[in-house]
Amino acid sequence: MGRGVSAVYLDTVRLPVAALGPDNPLPPLGAPKLVTPMVDTLAADPEMARNLAYGRPRTLLPYTVQDGYTRDLTDRDVPVAIVDNGILRAEFLLDFGGRMRSLVHLPTGRELLHRNPIVQPANLALRNAWFAGGVEWNLGTTGHTALTCAPLHAARVVRPDGVEVLRMWEFERGRELVYQIDAYAPAGSPVLYVHVRIINPNQHEVPVYWWSNIAVPETPDTRVLAPADAAFHLAYDGVLRRVPVPTYDGIDRSYPTRAQHAADYFYDIAPQRRRWIAALDGDGTGLVQSSTDQLRGRKLFLWGQSTGGHRWQQWLSPPGHPYLEIQAGLARTQLEHLPMPAGARWSWLEVYGLLTADVAKVHHHDWDTACAGTEEALHELVPRHVVDAELDAARQWTDQPPTQRLHSGSGWGALEQRHRGTDGDHSLDLPGTPFDTDTLGCEQQPWLALIDTGDIPAPPSRATPGSYQASPGWRQRLEHARDNWFVWLHRGVARWHAGDTDAARDAWHASLNATANPWALRNLAAHDLHAGNAHNAASTLLLAGTMLPYMRSLAVETLQALLVADRPTEALALVDRLPPHLRAHGRIRMLECAAALAASRLDRATRLVDTGIVVADLREGEDALDQLWFAYHDLRADSGTATEDHPLPCLYDFRMT
Repeated sequence: MGRGVSAVYLDTVRLPVAALGPDNPLPPLGAPKLVTPMVDTLAADPEMARNLAYGRPRTLLPYTVQDGYTRDLTDRDVPVAIVDNGILRAEFLLDFGGRMRSLVHLPTGRELLHRNPIVQPANLALRNAWFAGGVEWNLGTTGHTALTCAPLHAARVVRPDGVEVLRMWEFERGRELVYQIDAYAPAGSPVLYVHVRIINPNQHEVPVYWWSNIAVPETPDTRVLAPADAAFHLAYDGVLRRVPVPTYDGIDRSYPTRAQHAADYFYDIAPQRRRWIAALDGDGTGLVQSSTDQLRGRKLFLWGQSTGGHRWQQWLSPPGHPYLEIQAGLARTQLEHLPMPAGARWSWLEVYGLLTADVAKVHHHDWDTACAGTEEALHELVPRHVVDAELDAARQWTDQPPTQRLHSGSGWGALEQRHRGTDGDHSLDLPGTPFDTDTLGCEQQPWLALIDTGDIPAPPSRATPGSYQASPGWRQRLEHARDNWFVWLHRGVARWHAGDTDAARDAWHASLNATANPWALRNLAAHDLHAGNAHNAASTLLLAGTMLPYMRSLAVETLQALLVADRPTEALALVDRLPPHLRAHGRIRMLECAAALAASRLDRATRLVDTGIVVADLREGEDALDQLWFAYHDLRADSGTATEDHPLPCLYDFRMT
């Protein structure tokens, strides 16, 4: 493509992909879990302390959990959108949150991002499924967005000056926000512009979280630079520390390969400084990201050089493709939410490009010299005033209707528009980000019936519920619907999300009284677990399992409850009743091994440990496998079996510290 042309078009890329599989139909009634629970926030100033305590959601509802994937890769054609101006070529995965998978500097052929050669989900996101690489757009609550493995709407927009723009948008159901990502590269531009807008269509304040997570290649001489002399450091001990940059504890942490363990470094950038972060190699070249001032935070995440860190890298990306992340967010850390006023619209502009800086300055021992040299090169690439002016100019076209639809996201925005419109609320009638009625699908049908008729027909009692609604507006509709077991089930879910746990329990009992069903039983078991009654919860889950004997997620929850209730023999008996394909599932094998150890069944535990346990959805920070390994060898020693010190094998080493 010529250097004078800017274009947006569709393409496909053939990739090995592990299919997501079906969503887990059980509503996620627990609170979202931080990878690193905070135990010490004394380093936070008053503003940060307020943001840390603000905005935590009670559940992930109305979303369901994406845990149906495996580690089996199959080649498939994946739809992508391309932004190309002859200098930069950016590739966006439309079925995976609009992630920018690749950014190539065409004159040199250099890939600026960690372009993962596979799409392998793993348990790192709010809804479980996440994959490594590229630039991920995170809106919602602390963690990887609920839409990271979901399709977005996409269209081509042609600006008044003829520049083609890739527009991606969606309705984020957890916070009930609309977000819009406009990516473009004008003719001759050495940087990709990404204009982001968040719209709060509600008549109330909403807690907001945004981080652009940028994966870049990690080499032995990569240096990460940002205009700060201090950072808020979070390791996996739950302590937030304010530490000097770049050298902390005798190690220059701006070179990520010198750090042993996984950690976050949130740079404390002074308000007047330009916002930027760069990952530059031994020659002083690499990716730079900068933005207008509203995108305040910058962060370095690294896996570290421990066995566990290397294991995680190879779990997510093939060997030989190490990466780190440089990130940018609205707050100073990823542990915070910011209050977004009713009806507000927030916009900022990000830029991405190849930076070539003076190598002697980039790798200078004096940090101020290194940062000044990097910022000088950034100014040559794209001056700060140019980025600010581009944001100002964007106001002329961000509401411009799409020129051509390229891809469809979910039907939830169209449903919400219908839901609000019946009450005269037209806050989702947004010409720049239309939610067309032809995007409504099967998941939305019960809720359309509730809008149109005031009722939801009850399906057979073992039919999968499929989807949920939990906002106050939808809860009100549910409370006024005609009673049946299905309506009572959903009333309970909405009440639980609102924090009315006793009323939720009453609704689920009413659902059971109307029609015996496994879904209400499972939710009542969750209520018992919440109340600390693991014994009752386990018994209730066993009963639900008689109605759904082939549901993996229910079997997993039942085994977990039996172990908490100290009923390992019953857990082993349940495993024995499961069909072979469920018994072979990695998480069930792990729970079976834990039950065998608790029941002193060394023979059974040995068979499982020796043949290998691979848990496809092992959660980031989860220490179940290493605890299992050491508990197994402790039991062998107690039983009189000769044993010596047994270091944790790489297969089971996912330790973050």
